Amino acid sequence: MPKISDKKREDRRQQILEAALSCFSEDGFHQTGMADIVKRSGLSHGAVYLYFQSKDDLIEALADDRHRREAVLNSVAQGSGDPIEGLHALVRVYAQWLTDPAGEARRRVGIHGWAEALRNRRVRASVVEGIDLPRALIIALVERSQHDGLIRRDIGADAIARVLIAIFQGFVLQKCWDEDFDIAACMAAVATVIDGFRTAKPDIKRRTRA
Repeated sequence: MPKISDKKREDRRQQILEAALSCFSEDGFHQTGMADIVKRSGLSHGAVYLYFQSKDDLIEALADDRHRREAVLNSVAQGSGDPIEGLHALVRVYAQWLTDPAGEARRRVGIHGWAEALRNRRVRASVVEGIDLPRALIIALVERSQHDGLIRRDIGADAIARVLIAIFQGFVLQKCWDEDFDIAACMAAVATVIDGFRTAKPDIKRRTRA
């Protein structure tokens, strides 16, 4: 039997993941069986099980894929020299992700993952890891801003990060519910929330004198 090239192996793996993504997006985790994914992939049972032994393996692999994609989004914020501008850049890039039709299936599967995390420890660990990545980035940007006297220090960086993440989680839900809302206007409101954490200019001057 001829050896499969690395590219062919990765192509098949992605083919299976795309099939799982479509099935999970349409019917959720519990209503989807491995047989459904095999059928959607167009491969044999043996070929699919060669890459993924269970539905949980597929769920985890899709979560890892989403984390890699989000890491690329988060890198936009990290590239900004101004930490507050980094926060605003993060808002803009996630707004683009929310409006990308190609991301609809991944958003839906992400929500299914949140629900599954309530009963499945393995999925919960993956979901929490995915939230921890942007949370750590936001905390770092806020702490830099606080160090520079740009954001109030009486509010914890972790609290600010969790508030901003909760806002975006809410937008993901509304988008997947097919709510008709103005995302640009909502992102402008989020930008106002971020600016609300700023230190008042008189306070900055007093710190400078001190």
